[in-house]
Amino acid sequence: MKAIITTGAGGPEVLALGETQAPVAGPGEVLIDVVAAGINRADVQQRRGFYPPPPGTSELLGLEVSGRIAAFGPNVTRPFSLGEKVVALLTGGGYAAQVAVPAGQVLTLPAGIDVISAAGLPEVAATVYSNLFMTAQLQAGETVLVHGGAGGIGAMAIQLAKAAGARVITTAGSDEKVAMLTSYLGADLAVNYRTHDFVAAVKDFTEGLGANVILDVVGAKYLARNVESLATYGRLMVIGLQGGATAEVNLGNLLTKRAAIIGTTLRARSVEEKTVIMEGVREHVWPLVASGAVKPMVDRTFPLDQVVAAHEYLESGQHVGKVLLTL
Repeated sequence: MKAIITTGAGGPEVLALGETQAPVAGPGEVLIDVVAAGINRADVQQRRGFYPPPPGTSELLGLEVSGRIAAFGPNVTRPFSLGEKVVALLTGGGYAAQVAVPAGQVLTLPAGIDVISAAGLPEVAATVYSNLFMTAQLQAGETVLVHGGAGGIGAMAIQLAKAAGARVITTAGSDEKVAMLTSYLGADLAVNYRTHDFVAAVKDFTEGLGANVILDVVGAKYLARNVESLATYGRLMVIGLQGGATAEVNLGNLLTKRAAIIGTTLRARSVEEKTVIMEGVREHVWPLVASGAVKPMVDRTFPLDQVVAAHEYLESGQHVGKVLLTL
């Protein structure tokens, strides 16, 4: 089958269209003919050699796809049908014509969403739902700070938090993105982190109380300032390391605030955990997407053979929402 092969660790130029062995659906798995695949920062990190796939999983990039069910492995009990349009959360293998995935990580499309746009939903929906709601227990009336609001995760986090009745502060790297995040996605406050201090903005917006929950994709670079921005009993969810992995923190601030720093990844979780998360997405997120309260944010699509250009575009930071590959 056609697939994107990584010829070594490095920049986008190490990606190339090639051929590899087609997967076979094993016990409890479904085989999907891929229509589109989402590109994520984790793919970039894996391409650079910094985020290897878990042992025993596909070496191919790609953590989410949309497509049609092509076959079933033994012991699949979920009510799917051949040809049904679905999305899937993957451990890898999405940059390819076909992928085999545990049935618990597969969902039918939300009503009214086309099969290409749907490819940008499973990874961000599962990441945001599991972190903001399952772990951080974000409540109506609380304030959440979402870093990187113009990215796929950020755009989903803003919308889900608003739908849950929370107040949303977000950061972005340009005045144009800041304006879009408030006018289109409904953030209560958006801060250009290149020109303004988000710590001061959070304190001013909350009248000195701080953010109850922070969703952070930056990591070390923001750690001290995130802790400073937390409210009493605040929860800092670290889900990315774009700004490094090692930093110092004043534990006195953390103790005084009775706050928590929680680090999570989605990829390494068990099939059982991912199944629970995807059931939560189906029950709590899909109805919001179907009603239009949460919008899939697709910036651009690239054909599979233009994967180098797609990665270059993602890394340029120009995008707002998701970048997809189409087959």
